[in-house]
Amino acid sequence: MRRGLEALTRIHRGSGDMTDETRVEWRSWGPDAFAEARATDKPVLLSLTATWCEDCHEMDAETYAEPRIAANLNDGFVPIRVDVDRHPRIRERYNMGGFPSTVFLAPDGHPITGATFIGPEGMRQVIDRVREVWEKKGSDAGRTPRALAGDLPPAGEVSPQIEAHLAGQLEVNFDESHGGWGDAAKFPLPRTVEFALKRDQQRALRTLDAIRDGLFDPVEGGFFRYADDAAWTKPNREKTLESNAALLRAFANGYRYTGEEAYRDPAVETAEFLVESLWTGTGFGGSMGPASGTDYYLLGAEGRASAPGPRTDLTVYAGGNALAVDALLVLSGLTDHEQAREFAARTLDRIAEDLVEDGVVTHFHSGGDVGESLLLEDHARVVTAACRARQVLGDGTVAGESYLDFAAAVADAAIDELFVDDSFLDGPASGEALLSSPLRPLDGNAEMANALLDLAALTDDDTYRDVAETTIGAFAGAWDRIGVQVAEYGTAAARLLRDPILIELGDEAWSDLHRAALRVADHEALVVPEADVTDGVARVSSGTTSVEATTPDELMQAVSSVTPDA
Repeated sequence: MRRGLEALTRIHRGSGDMTDETRVEWRSWGPDAFAEARATDKPVLLSLTATWCEDCHEMDAETYAEPRIAANLNDGFVPIRVDVDRHPRIRERYNMGGFPSTVFLAPDGHPITGATFIGPEGMRQVIDRVREVWEKKGSDAGRTPRALAGDLPPAGEVSPQIEAHLAGQLEVNFDESHGGWGDAAKFPLPRTVEFALKRDQQRALRTLDAIRDGLFDPVEGGFFRYADDAAWTKPNREKTLESNAALLRAFANGYRYTGEEAYRDPAVETAEFLVESLWTGTGFGGSMGPASGTDYYLLGAEGRASAPGPRTDLTVYAGGNALAVDALLVLSGLTDHEQAREFAARTLDRIAEDLVEDGVVTHFHSGGDVGESLLLEDHARVVTAACRARQVLGDGTVAGESYLDFAAAVADAAIDELFVDDSFLDGPASGEALLSSPLRPLDGNAEMANALLDLAALTDDDTYRDVAETTIGAFAGAWDRIGVQVAEYGTAAARLLRDPILIELGDEAWSDLHRAALRVADHEALVVPEADVTDGVARVSSGTTSVEATTPDELMQAVSSVTPDA
């Protein structure tokens, strides 16, 4: 992999937002654009794009740069462009199943029709159809998506059948020929892999093998987002911070259970990729996409050194950086990787100082642009990162607060503002068009529930556990319709039905006993160094059972003895 200033120079050369030439007169999302649509009685064209998205750049070059198409769009529509990384609430309400998403809206923001990539000929046809519908129905042509109709999810009991169902789905939907789940384009699903590591380890490891062989970049490290085929042979060459952080943790946990370098090495090299290719000096940038005008990722190290660099979004997003903190600390605890530990601590400091105020997380600050605040995923991930810091770094502080006080403040803000009718909204239900419609994402609720379970165990405050249980119960009436893509929901449900394994140590962080505790073969166990325990002693507890240990070997035996069904 390339190192140091050379990599940073390449990054800055390739950085920036969507800069492809189009002839479309794009507006920014906001009240002015929708007011214009109402005043002129025109439908809206909403284009959802991302810096990393190869198809987005291709559509700009092929479709939106075509003069007659651009003229038709400029004359007959109000075109709005949105970066999906900067505006996740818009992304989740208007995503047509991938990016780019091309959505035609009534002036009130309700969709008329939509698709993903549309080539020039297809766009000409769609423009004609939308015009016909608009002339016949006007603003009545828009419709409310079912997920935004305002109905609450079906509630139910948090029972063992949730975990059992999702464990069964691991087998039913597994691709025995190629690894992974599903039989078409393959996404790596790192949280599903982690759910499987405790319940179907063979399939989890086969999937990690397939991800490593199909999506890992052997030259610079890091993983591509997904493969366009079931066999993992056609990687879509885009790298995002979120997917790399989540995969880093999944591979580190694969190493936890096996001790095999085949899982350790990709995790370590991905950590190095984050530091060398995405570090901005204040945090990790959001993504690296395709390079302009060259197939950069097919080149070796020497060829890449002289080639134009990939488009890189250097925006420091709160949620993605919190994921990176969590993953780097897991890797550090399992391997003593000092650089991972250092950059995790620096990043958490930056999140706390720059993006969190009174427990409220802001999605990003970039130049004069400020992202939304109080997004569910951002809050869940920051809580998880701070809880991990307490376990790995010890009884330290961030922005003048203890790690757990900081985590509690972020959790409390989310509970106070987003916890409505027994589950969490994805953000404040306010804004233009469909942003005012409440959305309760299952994956975001599962992520927050797991974060709250960590916080409850580490603080001994059952208030957070109660909120987590209510949250998971809010969706439990549909347990049999939940698939492997949201296996994290099954993780939270299972944790609610078992007492957590808590390892408390009197030792300071990084003693031999603490390092052994961080490496137990259970990635859901929680570790508390510098606890109210005698120095040199580890107290391992689960429910009413408690066992003490003074050596790493005794610690492993103690964990085994308190593990349910051991």
